[in-house]
Amino acid sequence: MIELRDIRLSFGQRTLIDSASATLRCGTITALLGRNGTGKSTLLRAMASLGDVQRGEIRVDGRPLRKMNAAETARRIAFVDTSRIHAENMSARELVAIGRSPYTDWLGRTGAEDMRIVDEAMTTAGVAGLADRMVDTLSDGECQRVMIARALAQTTPVILLDEPTAFLDMPNRYELCTLLQRLAHRQGKCIVFSTHDLDIALSLCDEIALIDSPRLHHMPTRQIVGSGYIERLFSSPYVRFDAATQSITLTETAAEG
Repeated sequence: MIELRDIRLSFGQRTLIDSASATLRCGTITALLGRNGTGKSTLLRAMASLGDVQRGEIRVDGRPLRKMNAAETARRIAFVDTSRIHAENMSARELVAIGRSPYTDWLGRTGAEDMRIVDEAMTTAGVAGLADRMVDTLSDGECQRVMIARALAQTTPVILLDEPTAFLDMPNRYELCTLLQRLAHRQGKCIVFSTHDLDIALSLCDEIALIDSPRLHHMPTRQIVGSGYIERLFSSPYVRFDAATQSITLTETAAEG
């Protein structure tokens, strides 16, 4: 579980999020929504202890994140971003095995139990068949799944993902997010991912965290659909969000243009 307690996040002199509080529970999948530049990546990185909080506190399982060392954090939180891994002469299995580093000895050696967990993570993520493939030969979608397998091998209660569907086509986006939903519901993980795919977020996620800078609105998906926050944030002269059908359509003005 991750708790945000009255936090403030800034980028330079600009306040992105202010006075934000939320509790993200294990067993749930939460989509982080917001327009570009409103702080989605900044918030995720702060929750992963990769960025600073200007005010307030982030807690993981009741413990202040700022008081954890790197090894403790790595045993509780796995973070997957959109960066493409460039690793020559490294197999997908070897990349996933890096997820076991918080548990290896001082020489970084992996044992039989570690590799069992690695193979199980790859099976769960649907990439067991890629185990011997070189990382630089993988497609974007394959690489993203391998990175999720690495996060699973880390065996953390919390997994944070920054735009995991960014480079995928629509069928693969749904397939990936369905996988994340299963991990949350069946393995009891707390999963939070940022996305621009509003339809996927509303159809697959238990909760929505919506950044309407500098406010953060966090509530169950059904509740936020009826709140009017999404319409206000995403509707424009060219786009209309229909809360009844949870769909986005182009207006006549956009169609004529």
